[in-house]
Parts: sequence; structure tokens; C-alpha cells
Amino acid sequence: MRPRNIDEVVGQKHIIGKDTALYKMIKNGHIPSILLYGEPGIGKTSIATAIAGTVEMPFISINATTAGKKDIEQAVTVAKTEGKLILFIDEVHRFNKLQQDYLLPHVERGLISLIGATTENPFHDVNPAIRSRCGQIKELKPLTKEDLNELIHRALEDKERGLGSLPIEISEEAIETIASSTKGDARSAMNVLEDVVMSSKTKGSETINIEIELVRECVENKGFSHDKDGDLHYSLMSCLQKSIRGSDVNAALHYLARLIEGGDLISICRRLTVIAYEDISLAAPEVAVHTVMACQAVERLGLPEARIPLANVVIEQCLSPKTNSAYKALDLAIEDVRNGNIGEIPLHLRDAHYSGASKLGHGIGYKYPHDYPNGWVSQQYLPDVLLNTKYFQPKQNGQEKYFSKVYDRLEGLKEEGKK
Repeated sequence: MRPRNIDEVVGQKHIIGKDTALYKMIKNGHIPSILLYGEPGIGKTSIATAIAGTVEMPFISINATTAGKKDIEQAVTVAKTEGKLILFIDEVHRFNKLQQDYLLPHVERGLISLIGATTENPFHDVNPAIRSRCGQIKELKPLTKEDLNELIHRALEDKERGLGSLPIEISEEAIETIASSTKGDARSAMNVLEDVVMSSKTKGSETINIEIELVRECVENKGFSHDKDGDLHYSLMSCLQKSIRGSDVNAALHYLARLIEGGDLISICRRLTVIAYEDISLAAPEVAVHTVMACQAVERLGLPEARIPLANVVIEQCLSPKTNSAYKALDLAIEDVRNGNIGEIPLHLRDAHYSGASKLGHGIGYKYPHDYPNGWVSQQYLPDVLLNTKYFQPKQNGQEKYFSKVYDRLEGLKEEGKK
């Protein structure tokens, strides 16, 4: 059911719709080199074959993980013989330097139009030399339920390439179920459709009746893909943290659910621990304790029970006051250190636990705070060059209000001590 030309492509109208520049280029016979990226099953290979079918040019498809230099040489030979060629390279982010160095001069001369496909973000994972030769870098989106519904109907009606020659009886509810349960993945939708048809055949029956219960059984967990090393994984982690930071409980639970279905509990717990200290921090210090305890429970429980402490801590994080003043203060201090703005350690603070330290002036004049009322005494701690430097700028959120009052009182006492 792959499209034979660009007019048969389902979905991806933002890339190949009739009003796009790419559609008009192809219709005029011009094939630019293109990088297509997106999740599996949403049309990268289909668009490449549709482009080749539209302009009726020679088309060769290879996979970068298995192809060698010989495969590239053969493609170049065909291009020279035919005058031009479309070369489709799947998993193009795995293309090695030897293959690249041989191919790219022919791409530059226009002998070969390169269409690369990848599930990874091309700006992170595709070799810059390849990326620079591709004037069009397009991100494919998962197909909508309406797109998949259209594709399923096409497959049911097409007698040559689909299932149109079979006496199939299927309800719109069953079609909707397949379309809505395969999460934008056309390949998965076609596989499910074929599965339900083949499992519904009954000897002696003139028709193939598709029961909705059988469809639901076949679509269970279909269409869900998650690569813990892929771009989607990191995007989901980012969405989880930003939803918690923005106090959106429902959005955070949605992204948590997707990550749980991916099965990488270690990464989830690591990110939640970061959030507790990065985004909530001093505004609600107890949340960090609760988060660590929840992560320990997750480690002991495993799935499916691990979802319970995760749900608790994510909701608590969402609804807790937020601040980032602690690590921002440290970042300012780190910046000073890296810039060499450090100065000399005050003599009275230096280690004096050895013979002869006093001869160097180390420890002389140090005031032991525990010997003073309230456990505090005014004395200099920062190097001279950093005197009066203030990294910490407390906010008035949650429990940080209390820390702010203590901080301001101590800063005031320091000023009084200087008088």
C-alpha cells in the first residue's frame, strides 16, 4: 500500500502537500537532496518511493547499517548510465566516512539526488557533511487518526495491492479502533488490519466478519515504540520536567505514562531527583526526601507497582512551590572560579592542625562560632577580592521565605559587625 506517487501520500501535508515548495519542485521534475526524520512507520520510505514514482527516475534504496562502499559504487554506476538517480539511504545517521567521501561529490554535481531517512534528530546525529548537502531537512509527524482511517479504507478497497478482493465485513467502529490505537504508525495499522482479517477467516463462510473484540485484542500495545537512547526519549524527559516545573499535573502524568510504557525506570528516577533539587529545591526541601524515597521504592517494586510511588511523587512535585535560586547561586560561584576570580584564602580560615601552622599565621584570629551566643559570630570568610560578593538571591516561594529571612538577618548582622 505504499504510495506510487506524491499525490497518493497520506498525511505529511506540511512537507508534501500541494501548496508546499517541495511538491511543486517534484512536479516540475526537480529532486533536491532531502533529509527526512521522524518516528518509525510514519512515511519516510513511502515519501521517497512516491517521489521516485512521480518523476519516473531510477531509484535505489540501501540501509546505511548494512551497505558498504561497493553498494555506493553500484549506485553511482547506475546514475552515470541512466543520467540521474534517486538514492534513498535509510538510517543515514549511521553512514560512515568512507561511504560519505565517495558519494558526496556525485551529490554535489547533481548526478545523484540523496534522500536520507533517520529516526534521530539530524542536527544531533547526522554527519554535518551530509546535512550540508541536503537543502531540505523535514521532520515528519505521526499520522493522525483521520490519516490512518483513510489508509485503512484504501487498503480494504484496493483489489490489486490491498484486501479489496476479499469479502470482508468490517464496521466503522473496528476501523476507528485500529486507526486510534496504532499511534500514528501506518505500518503498524496495516499489520493490524492484516492480522484481524487473517484471524477472522472461517472455513465454509462466504464472508470474513471482523469482530470488534478481536480487533481490540490485536491492537493491544500496537504502535507504541520507545527507544531509550533516541531523540524521542530525551524529548519526553524534557516534557516531563517542563510540565512539573510549570505545575501542570495532567501533562506531567501524560509524559510519565509514556516513559513508564518505555520501561526505563532508572532514567525516570534520575530525572525526578534532578527536578526535586533543580526546580523545587529550597521552596519545599522535603520534596527531595520524598522523591529519593519514592525512587528507592521503585527500585524494590519494579513494574507494574512502581507506577504507584511515581504517580505520588510527580503529583507532589507539580503542586509544590518552585525555586531555582540555590543552583543558580552556585553557578555564579563556579563562574568566578573558572574565570580565576578567587583571591587568597583568609589566613585565619586556613588549616592549623599541624606543628608550625601558627608561624605561618594560619588559624590565628579564627572565631569558633559555637563559643558565641546563638552559634554565630561576625568574621570574614570570603577572600578579600570577593568581599561583599552575593551569589545567593533568595525568592519568596514556599519555605524559601523562611530561608530568605534568616539570610537577610545574617547579612544585616555582618554589616553591623563592620561598623
